[in-house]
Amino acid sequence: MFTGIIEELGEVTAWEPSVDAARITVRAPLAVSDARHGDSISVSGVCLTVVDQGPDWFTADVMAESIAMSTFSDMAAGQRVNIERAALVGDRLGGHIVQGHVDGTAAITSIEDGSAWRVVRFSLTPDVAPLVARKGSIAVDGVSLTVSAVGPDWFEVSLIPETLAATVLGSKIVGDSVNIETDILARHVERMLSLEGRLTR
Repeated sequence: MFTGIIEELGEVTAWEPSVDAARITVRAPLAVSDARHGDSISVSGVCLTVVDQGPDWFTADVMAESIAMSTFSDMAAGQRVNIERAALVGDRLGGHIVQGHVDGTAAITSIEDGSAWRVVRFSLTPDVAPLVARKGSIAVDGVSLTVSAVGPDWFEVSLIPETLAATVLGSKIVGDSVNIETDILARHVERMLSLEGRLTR
């Protein structure tokens, strides 16, 4: 479980794909400072499990489902990624509850800079669109954000300078894709509504 508050920018040092999976190695000194084998670390919103580590790096296995559902399909060595360690019980929940189970990807369709913020619009696929609400929470590349506006097939977020500087979102341009994870409550409500007829029988 994560909160969507990014702790550091990591760098992918190795991406080793196999037939139906991959192994990733990320340089992330803070994340490994207290990491143990089996710990969970969010890499740009994707929850991964530490299988090996060194003084400033960790390695994790990435299964085919995670690759297919995320921007990891285009992963390469040298890429910067958002890093967050799993939340501790008793920590302040500065963002929102993030599982690290992405719903898919979204492409940036427009960027508008304000005096002290940046408004970014993303596309939404038909299956994910019902789960995104204005003023609701969404994780973009693992970053906890508030939806500032939403339409039938798009949503917008407003990014403050700190977010632009401390995460990979500051370097994104129109056309880039990001990982998105919708609010867990929205997922459960959608599931309940889809089964409403069966549950009332």
